[in-house]
Amino acid sequence: MKERERLPELLVPAGGREQLESAILYGADAVYMGGPELSLRTACEGFSGEELGLAVADAHTAGVRVYYCLNAMPYDAQLPAVEAVLERLPGMGVDGLIAADPGVIWLAKKHCPSVPLHLSTQAHSVNGAAVAFWREAGVERINLARELGFKQIRALAEAFPGVDFEVFVHGAMCLALSGHCLLSAWVNNRPANQGRCTQPCRFEYRGLSLLVEEQKRSGEALWEIREGEAFSGFWAPQDLCLLRYVGCLADLGVRALKLEGRTKSGGYVAQIADVYRTALDRHARREAGGPDCGKVEISTAALLEELFHTASRPLSTGFFLPRRRVEAPPAGLLPRPVVARRATAGGCRCVPRGHRIVKRPFSCRGCGVRHFSPARISLKTTGESAWISCTPAWRACCIAKSTASERGCT
Repeated sequence: MKERERLPELLVPAGGREQLESAILYGADAVYMGGPELSLRTACEGFSGEELGLAVADAHTAGVRVYYCLNAMPYDAQLPAVEAVLERLPGMGVDGLIAADPGVIWLAKKHCPSVPLHLSTQAHSVNGAAVAFWREAGVERINLARELGFKQIRALAEAFPGVDFEVFVHGAMCLALSGHCLLSAWVNNRPANQGRCTQPCRFEYRGLSLLVEEQKRSGEALWEIREGEAFSGFWAPQDLCLLRYVGCLADLGVRALKLEGRTKSGGYVAQIADVYRTALDRHARREAGGPDCGKVEISTAALLEELFHTASRPLSTGFFLPRRRVEAPPAGLLPRPVVARRATAGGCRCVPRGHRIVKRPFSCRGCGVRHFSPARISLKTTGESAWISCTPAWRACCIAKSTASERGCT
């Protein structure tokens, strides 16, 4: 759609081949991916060598840009490996390199000067002086730290109209400053800044009659764990969710809205990309004021409900607003990922876990499970297939008992 030319880029995680296919199917403008090492997500499948070249080719065929992550903080012993990766990138056709360490950026200008430089959130850019510094260093895009609020983002966008800014709008938030965390290294000897974080902030702990309050807010419990309770994840922050504000960020001229989740499943990537793609396109139609404005629109509440089916922690605005807003799920909602839901109409059931999303779209009469974009899903284990309908508003998903040309699905 022409309106998308005025929208921020929707930047979606691609931790592996399945996630890449999901991102392409469900509306990504660009994806970010890394190799098996040095990309802060060594737990994900990643792409290296020939796999990276094939992934870039597939994405480009679909009109999707690819940014390669080399955003770990390497030690001297790792620099030869960094240089080897940098030397290969121009031949792979990537559209940008995401880095944080000044040394890596210096080496990138030496070994792959033709690849645009994007600054990772790990660099913790929070002020105009930092923006000016990185711009002079040759960085073309800057991911602003999650610690910034809307007014601070707006001020930077207005002060630097020629700089491409990127903002995280959804996903996990680190307990530490822009991910500069030592907790995993201290607890498990797995340094987060090397991409080996074990996420001990997400572990569940049991305190024996522990009550913590802050000195100047006496009587207000900061953390409380009572003796005898089950284990609790009291370190884990809420997940970021700026769905309500994608239009505001688009109007500021932010160049890219980024979704977190390179270690997540293809189903998760499909669902969050689908929701944010729908929200962005809805904003574009409203701004254009053309014939498309007559289309049936999906409400923000309905889009948020879809996100609750993917969430493992509360969803909030983080630092974006002066007073944090925590999104409340609908009353009685039983969170179930779309890939695990069961349908009631027509005896259909939805795709269980362990699925693989492939490219061929079909439509069907459906079973009432809601989606926003067309896709076909194939089960790894049974060979069954699912089709997402192409109806104007809600998309419906059902599974047929065989795989090829199914009667009833046209």
